[in-house]
Amino acid sequence: MTQFKNQVAIVTGAGQGIGLEIARQLAEQGAAVLLNDLDDELADTAAASIQKVGGKCMAYSGNAADVDFVREIVDEAVNVFGKLTIIVANAGITTFGDFFDYTPESLQKLLDLNLRGSFFLTQAAARQMRLQGEGGRVLLMSSVTGHQAHQFLAAYGMTKAALEMLAKSLVVELSPFGITINAVAPGATMTERTAEDPEYEKTWGRITPIGRPAKVQDIAHAALFLVSPQAGHITGQSLVVDGGWTAVSPSPYNG
Repeated sequence: MTQFKNQVAIVTGAGQGIGLEIARQLAEQGAAVLLNDLDDELADTAAASIQKVGGKCMAYSGNAADVDFVREIVDEAVNVFGKLTIIVANAGITTFGDFFDYTPESLQKLLDLNLRGSFFLTQAAARQMRLQGEGGRVLLMSSVTGHQAHQFLAAYGMTKAALEMLAKSLVVELSPFGITINAVAPGATMTERTAEDPEYEKTWGRITPIGRPAKVQDIAHAALFLVSPQAGHITGQSLVVDGGWTAVSPSPYNG
C-alpha cells in the first residue's frame, strides 16, 4: 500500500506504543516520517526498526513540550524531506492524582506537554502547510477520559477534552488552507506501559463490551484513516476507539 507516497509526517512521542505504531504504518505505506521521542535511545531504536523493513524514517529526540523545539522539528522535517504534510501530536503524559491533593507542579507539567506542546506544534505545522499551499492533515491525541469521568484523572481528562475543542475550533482557521484537523480518543490500550500492570488486560477485557482492550494497531488504523486522502472531508471531529467502553463506562476499580 502506498497511499502516503510523497507525504511527510511528524509523529511525536513515538519511541514506543501507539506513536511508534502510527509512525510504522505511515512509513510502511510510503510516507517519510520524522519520529520524535524525549528519550534518545527509544527514538533511535524505533526509527531503526522502521528503516530495517524499508521505511523512510528519521529519529529526532527532544522535548515536545518545548515551544522552540516543536518549531525546530517542523523546520527539520522540511529541511530533510522537502515539505510537511502530516503531523500527529501524540506526545503526552498521564498523571493520576486525588483532586484534593493534586499539586500545581503536577498540573503545570501536564499542561505543558499535553496542551502547550500540542498547540504550538499544530501552529508551526499549519504555518508551514499554509506556506506550501497544498493543504495537510493534523491529528491530535485525545482519550476516552475526555468524554467520561474517570477516578483520579480529572486533570488529565481536562487536557484531553481541551484538545478535542482545539480540533473543533481550528476548523474555522485551517479549512481555508485545505488543512484538516481531527482527534483520536483511545480507550484502554495494551502498550509497553500498560502491560506492566499484570491485571490490566484482564480487567479491561472484562469491562469492555467487545471483550478486550485495544491493540496499538487498532488505534493506528483509526489515526491513519483520519490523516489519509479518504478523510479529506472530515475535520473538527473526535473518533473514539474504545471497544464500546464509553457507551457503558463501567469503572475498572469496581468488582
